[in-house]
Amino acid sequence: MFHIHSQPWSSLSLLKGIVLSAILLVSTMASSQVRAESDNPYILLQEVAAVTFERIKRERDDIEQNPELLRAVIEEELLPYIDYKFSALKVLGKNLKSVPREKVPEFIQVFREYLITTYALALTYYDDQEVVFEPVKEITNERIVTVRVLIKDKDAPDIKVAFKVRKNKKTNKWKAYDMIAEGISLLSSKQSELESVVRQKGIDTVIELLREKNKQPITLERS
Repeated sequence: MFHIHSQPWSSLSLLKGIVLSAILLVSTMASSQVRAESDNPYILLQEVAAVTFERIKRERDDIEQNPELLRAVIEEELLPYIDYKFSALKVLGKNLKSVPREKVPEFIQVFREYLITTYALALTYYDDQEVVFEPVKEITNERIVTVRVLIKDKDAPDIKVAFKVRKNKKTNKWKAYDMIAEGISLLSSKQSELESVVRQKGIDTVIELLREKNKQPITLERS
């Protein structure tokens, strides 16, 4: 079965928890097209969470036999509701100006694949954790909202998560672009990790580094 290790809340387990929390975020945004049309991100998150987790349970036997199927789950169910283009550009930050224009689409594509790999790996730690959402709030003219959630696990400390969800001005669709777990932003962490590499070695090196990470095989954590 999928399993989250029971261990003290060390730096390693915190990082695992953060990655898992990112999966729980985008998982809650990845159900049928009809449900994903909600104009309220709070409602959207709550409505589609149960459906997505049910799919994972339903396909668990197949995933046990072939963990690489998790990549397909991510691409088919989650990526449509992740603003990976916006996130990729945010990761480049001020270095975007120094990146050759023709290299930007290539970076966005490899970053997309990196997210698929990262989220697929994180899903191997999913084991029916409870997700407790904050009460629904009314949305007026907001374009960016923070949705707070508590991830509860009987064998590990709770994880406090803040989801950053953005409404696209052109499509008016809500998509996730960042999350903060226990005070750590995944987007900011990745930006800090790649910033010096872009500056010192260039975008080609960053692209190759991400491609190498994308080759990492998906293997399950078992109890």
